[in-house]
Amino acid sequence: MDAIWLSSYPPEVDPTPPVPDGSVPELIRDCCRQFAPAEAYWSMGRSLTFAETWTLAQRVARWLVAQGVRPGDRVAIMLPNVLAFPVLTYGTLVAGGVVVNVNPMYTPRELTHQLRDSGARVLFAWEPARPAVEKCLPDLELGTLVSIAPGSLLGTVDRYALRGAPGDQWVSFEAVLVVGGEGDEIAPPPPDPSRPVMLQYTGGTTGVSKGAVLTERNVRAALAQQMAWTGPFLARRPGPHRRVLAMPLYHIAALMAGMYRALIDGSACILIADPRNLDGLIDVLVSQRFTVMGGVNTLYNALINHPRIRDVDFSQCAFSGAGATATQQVVADRWLAISGMSILEGYGMTETCCYISQQALDGRPFDGSVGLPLPLTELSIRDASDRELAVGEQGEVCVRGPQVMAGYWNRPDETTLVMTQDGYLRTGDIGSIDRGGYLRLSERKKDMILVSGFNVFPTEIEGVLLGHPGILEAAVIAVADEHSGQAPVAFVVRRDPALGEAEVHDYCAAHLTGYKRPRRIEFRDALPKSPVGKVLRRVLRDDSARF
Repeated sequence: MDAIWLSSYPPEVDPTPPVPDGSVPELIRDCCRQFAPAEAYWSMGRSLTFAETWTLAQRVARWLVAQGVRPGDRVAIMLPNVLAFPVLTYGTLVAGGVVVNVNPMYTPRELTHQLRDSGARVLFAWEPARPAVEKCLPDLELGTLVSIAPGSLLGTVDRYALRGAPGDQWVSFEAVLVVGGEGDEIAPPPPDPSRPVMLQYTGGTTGVSKGAVLTERNVRAALAQQMAWTGPFLARRPGPHRRVLAMPLYHIAALMAGMYRALIDGSACILIADPRNLDGLIDVLVSQRFTVMGGVNTLYNALINHPRIRDVDFSQCAFSGAGATATQQVVADRWLAISGMSILEGYGMTETCCYISQQALDGRPFDGSVGLPLPLTELSIRDASDRELAVGEQGEVCVRGPQVMAGYWNRPDETTLVMTQDGYLRTGDIGSIDRGGYLRLSERKKDMILVSGFNVFPTEIEGVLLGHPGILEAAVIAVADEHSGQAPVAFVVRRDPALGEAEVHDYCAAHLTGYKRPRRIEFRDALPKSPVGKVLRRVLRDDSARF
């Protein structure tokens, strides 16, 4: 498709920004040196400068090298948004490791799959998640376990840090910093555009959790695109900029558009460990100066309805970004009325190292689209036979650009399924491009459920339900939810007539992280099926809509 979107670009945006040479670890080192005395990360009243962050990252890198971690080894990081997150990420990359981000709320079943699939040698785990980790250890071959206490790097002694005994296989984060405290500086590995730096796990298009291989080139390109798109507009506002990061850093949006984006222009990140604590988040917004905000529709909606939102001073905030799930017009309108800012909708995927498109930052009103393709990004709307469709026609959104992943980790068959012969990634989303070049999404190609921006697949939930001895059949669909956008609902055929809804909910709680758990359980005598035995989810959706 011709790049008709370029005619709608703000004149300040370079449509072909150069992608810098050099490795991501070199980028980290150079930025930490360039902005050395500036505030880099704030959490719970404590700040780290870029110089302090680099010093701590070096300690982590020295410790990892001493543990035998070599270039290409996978290192898992299982943390919420706390000061240790950037320190461990940067230290891992400087040591030559490949970062594997893990949701600290995962159940043992989910955790086992991701750690086993990635082949992680080291796990840095949030101390409160330690019980879940220990349950899956017999099924893993982890070499080293490090616990990060909630008080780590905050200058306090936390009760969690006191746990453990001689012979315990866990090492404290504080011990890592002490052991790695002496020695020569670890030089970043030499540049290699094809070298993996992250395995970022995603549901993909089939529901099987897969690791998207994101390379040096992917990350550097994604940052060049973001800098070209947002840099000219942020430069107009007085700095230093401070970004509120309420979305979890293990999610690609917060990681790339938040932590890494802030790194390259010396911005500070205000790390929110638990955005579900709205009172605590409001306290931060009231007490801290901030200039950039990121979130999802559900978060903005919750803030709008908080009784203290009018106490927040938005006068220095340059823009509010949103992604991961569609922003509702009513939420955008109410947020504009309260904050004075339009929500800038963006669209991306783990497989594209964050953004594919975003709305412009030049004051255009929220229009329900997901904006314009970012610089260096090509879009093609295609039908089921891979034929490119015309402007305005609905089809699958396909994307090509330097930010598109190298493939799925150890899954060439899955990679082949999502890539076209001419190098486009099939996103699994249905949409169209209008005459102005704006991308508009209409629905998911598959049955994926979007819960507060997180991908949830019916097949995974169904598989868990069928593991219960009292369940004969199960099917899961999405229903609209005012808090999370969508929520899973499960239809169950009982094997045990005595099985109750509470027991099913308890079973799901033991095997699924919170956002994947069915909001409602409906028992049926049978599930609707096609002549070949396929469960007809559309019939269930139609039935559910009538109630």
